[in-house]
Amino acid sequence: MKDLRQFYINGQWVNPVQANDFHVENPANEEMVATISLGAAADVESAIAAAKAAFPVYSKFSVDERIALMEKLLQIYMDRYDEMAAVISMEMGAPISFASASQADTGRGHISTALEALKVFEFERQVLNTRIVKEPIGVCGFITPWNWPINQITCKVAPALATGCTMVLKPSEIAPLSGYLFTEMMDQAGFPAGVYNMVNGDGPGVGAVLSSHPDIDMVSFTGSTRAGVLVAKAAADTVKRVTQELGGKSPNIIFEDANLETAVSAGVAHMMGNTGQSCNAPSRMLVHSSVYDQAVQIAKVAAEQVQIDQPTKEGMHVGPLSSRVQFDKVQGLIKVGIDEGAEVVAGGLGKPEGLETGYFVKPTVFAGVNNQMTIAQEEVFGPVLTMISFDTEEQAIEIANDTPYGLAAYLSTGDDERAKRVAGQLRAGMVSLNSASQNYTAPFGGYKQSGNGREWGEFGFDDFLEIKGITS
Repeated sequence: MKDLRQFYINGQWVNPVQANDFHVENPANEEMVATISLGAAADVESAIAAAKAAFPVYSKFSVDERIALMEKLLQIYMDRYDEMAAVISMEMGAPISFASASQADTGRGHISTALEALKVFEFERQVLNTRIVKEPIGVCGFITPWNWPINQITCKVAPALATGCTMVLKPSEIAPLSGYLFTEMMDQAGFPAGVYNMVNGDGPGVGAVLSSHPDIDMVSFTGSTRAGVLVAKAAADTVKRVTQELGGKSPNIIFEDANLETAVSAGVAHMMGNTGQSCNAPSRMLVHSSVYDQAVQIAKVAAEQVQIDQPTKEGMHVGPLSSRVQFDKVQGLIKVGIDEGAEVVAGGLGKPEGLETGYFVKPTVFAGVNNQMTIAQEEVFGPVLTMISFDTEEQAIEIANDTPYGLAAYLSTGDDERAKRVAGQLRAGMVSLNSASQNYTAPFGGYKQSGNGREWGEFGFDDFLEIKGITS
């Protein structure tokens, strides 16, 4: 079992002020694979002090100096790429092929796109007699989740480094191995002491201190809406900037003129990917009533064809949920769906046959759902798809927007004008037409209770910058 109890503060690996061991579990076999320490206020204070001391120096680094450091970080990341894929697979159950092709690739993608954006970013411009200057906001606190662990670390750290900020990272205690490995990479890259600091811990012990601390100028949080509300409340007294990427209950509208087989099958595959543990998963499939019954049968077949297996095996199967807590939550919501009268057409309660050890679940499809049901309103965060019928375009838009969330939306139609018209009325930060995939340069973020601010590429820079006008 790996001993990962130390924190990274002011360019050094240090012991916690007070030991508080926490065992990291492999969700595929329920075995303990590492021990971290949960930090406390004193550890966070030291990390914040280091970041504060480093800011006056690092914020004055030239663009070329920051580019050189980030290029070195990218090279180290690529040199250790396979290690990153392996630890992600171990800590949160992602199958190794998926961990390598998708999960670990997000780290490369975000460092690379931030680097390219930095090379052309306009930090100064003249407007009449005023010089507009964009300056780094200061010391940043990052709180990241377990479902796409290195994705959420690098899409915060990379733009912060690019814009001249310093930072303290709290990775998820459920999946901290990737954060620890990334911290080793940051140490190798040679950033000045204090620019980047990492303290493991939970929300009450570390996250709350980061959120409320007067020397943190900006906090960026990714996780549940419930926890995001707590972060915002804790930050309010110090009037710091708060950016959040929170929950989702994304609609996937399929019109009668779409290629039904392709649209439904792609929607199921997207929903079941990462074992349903993605905030932008298309979890509500809205299908025109004229083709609804046919779509249900296609979804049933597609879900039953999803393979479930051990994360250590190569292949395009799905693995377990990330933890016992998550497994219990998903099972509970499947039962609620059954109790509320939805029809289980694939999957259901219990573990797949032959996978009794580990937090494996059955890819599940519910039909006969209405948008008032719990499974249509609550974020399940597991491989559970709800299918809802609609009669008109207006009704589809109304159902799609009838949610407290607004992260992503998807729609399939053969009519380009309809696609544009409907996309313009969906209250979501990201809309995908006919199964198009988002790239690393597009803005990532949502409306309503899905959060505020945007991440990825040049759009991720704005939250880390203050705007100053100098008039002469």
